Amino acid sequence: MTEPIAPILRTTHTHRLTPAALDEIRVLLDTAFEGEFSAEDWDHALARDDSGLLAHGSVVQRRVIHEDRSYRVGYVEAVAVRADRRREGLGGRVMAALEQVVDGAYVFGALSASAAGAALYVGRGWKVWPGRIAVQGRHGVEMLPDEEGSTYVRGGAGRALPRVSGTLIFDWRDGDVL
Repeated sequence: MTEPIAPILRTTHTHRLTPAALDEIRVLLDTAFEGEFSAEDWDHALARDDSGLLAHGSVVQRRVIHEDRSYRVGYVEAVAVRADRRREGLGGRVMAALEQVVDGAYVFGALSASAAGAALYVGRGWKVWPGRIAVQGRHGVEMLPDEEGSTYVRGGAGRALPRVSGTLIFDWRDGDVL
């Protein structure tokens, strides 16, 4: 019995994707998130084999204030694996590529994990932020207690996280702010 050939992982900037490729990514995300992937989520998010798109993930730049300092962080978005190809290591391969981007370009990485996705991130060394989570809202800082316990962070290559306590204040964006 021969082992299946591992799918090719492709890392590319959104501007290099064709409309057909973007449509395929959107269908994967809509399916993987069971219809809960909004237009705003798609705006935030912006691997393949012969059978079509298998997995996806994005890193977007966010600003985070911690202890009166502003940080440029790599925020991981829209990590999804097609249902019939889960538990094959594709999520880990996607995360490895995204972590290279975080390590090379940002002080640290952050993400908001679903209960179903948390094990992937914990297994890769991401840590739950133990402090408070907030957003710089339209009318000042707004606390986000529902995001506490599901926001994960990781230091960039060779860089330690800022002091792991206190409040992380994320920049504002439409839709889900985290």
